[in-house]
Amino acid sequence: MLLFKRVMPTKQVLSNAIKHLRGSSFCFLHSAPDGYVEVHSEEQEVVIALGSNVGNRLQNFNQALQLMNKSGINISRHGCLYETAPAYVTDQPHFLNSAVRGVTKYGPHELLRVLKKIEKDMGRTNGIRYGPRPIDLDILFYGKFKIHSDILAVPHERIWERPFVMAPLMDLLGSDTENDTVALWHSLSKHSGGLFKSWEKLGGDNLIGKDGMKRVIPIGNQLLDWSQRTSVMGIINLTPDSFSDGGKFQSIDSVVSQVRLMISEGADIIDFGAQSTRPMASRISPQEELDRLVPVLEAVVKMPEMNEKLISVDTFYSEVALEAVNKGAHLVNDVSGGQLDPNMTKVVADLEVPYAVMHMRGNPTTMQNSENLHYDDVCKQVASELYSRVKDAELSGVPAWRIIIDPGIGFSKNKEHNLEILMGLPTIQAEIARKSMGISHAPMLIGPSRKRFLGDICNRPAATERDPATIASVTAGILGGANIVRVHNIRDNLDAVKLCDAMLRQKR
Repeated sequence: MLLFKRVMPTKQVLSNAIKHLRGSSFCFLHSAPDGYVEVHSEEQEVVIALGSNVGNRLQNFNQALQLMNKSGINISRHGCLYETAPAYVTDQPHFLNSAVRGVTKYGPHELLRVLKKIEKDMGRTNGIRYGPRPIDLDILFYGKFKIHSDILAVPHERIWERPFVMAPLMDLLGSDTENDTVALWHSLSKHSGGLFKSWEKLGGDNLIGKDGMKRVIPIGNQLLDWSQRTSVMGIINLTPDSFSDGGKFQSIDSVVSQVRLMISEGADIIDFGAQSTRPMASRISPQEELDRLVPVLEAVVKMPEMNEKLISVDTFYSEVALEAVNKGAHLVNDVSGGQLDPNMTKVVADLEVPYAVMHMRGNPTTMQNSENLHYDDVCKQVASELYSRVKDAELSGVPAWRIIIDPGIGFSKNKEHNLEILMGLPTIQAEIARKSMGISHAPMLIGPSRKRFLGDICNRPAATERDPATIASVTAGILGGANIVRVHNIRDNLDAVKLCDAMLRQKR
């Protein structure tokens, strides 16, 4: 950071100074406290931490993000969401914590004033230091500058002692140094190994999942810690032509009966699809999809068995997603990852529900074409293309803490590709982590259930005969890092889930 003592310079002196600064990364002069002139570039990359433990914590975060974007802080990346025990003053509610990364044209002290105004507008008062607050916004990094004034220190001086700040900060980085600014942030760490070393010194990922800090995803009325156990998503297709159960659930009574059975057998989520996405399936309109879906949702949300259970809608239409959530669905499961409806990511952002982003090339009609089946390294390319979809969703306003990733088993993949993905889930996560640690921590969903490649391998032409192979693939997926499994047969797959979870707990 460059700080100059305020004097009364002549016009020539100012002109010469500005000429000297042009062509470097510095372009503008701004007033700063204490009689100094603050010099910074036209646009700076910043990192801002968020905390809340008063009122509706999640809604406070949503409001703060909206106000920051409206105020000229353009958010490009989000950390995960953490529920943490209070520090310093411990007799207060638990916090939600995260951090965001973005760009702004504000100078550092102007930025501070904007954030303080947002805090005040959201009801924060000058209460107990480190005490309860509806929102807390701290500047962690500002461009490539180190700042020290009477009212602002950047990097924030307490970063290095606060796991609830360091964890979401790590999420905003990639495991590879992305650019010069990120490299400088690493150099400002108190440890020679950079920010990653500072995080490791605090305890690193070993802190996550303990009583004091949980990484969570908001879904329905819950803050779900998906690391504790694998969630089971039951499939119900409302279509006449789906490959496994097409035509079975054409009446509301049959759907209600199947939902009741799945819940009794241990399903956590029921995923309703009213549009077939099997290979070569013809596409129906949003209205036809809604005609199938809405009556079912209206019946299912009234079932007492659905208390604390979740409803997912499997659609690539934003219009369907909007109406389904308004009718009670808790998450949107999009096989296209936003590629088949340009409005999808913005609609999901406004709905403030989790968004399952799946990898697919083309559409159900073209996904198995030869050009969509060409990969040089399927795990690395799926990771790269999946991250690109997620990045688009983030830029539309879907924060990382609402993202679920799905590598798309069976979609624009052949038998060998599906096997490589099942065995390569850690590789996919590691590849995503190179660009965003936060997205690599997102829950991973897999859906191998009764897929054709299982029938080809096991010589089971009938989809209903592929449950044993499904159980084997689910087992491999969970042990490789999957957090949600999407299946037709709840009872038998749940046994596999429980065994895998027990093995993973034993390993930890």
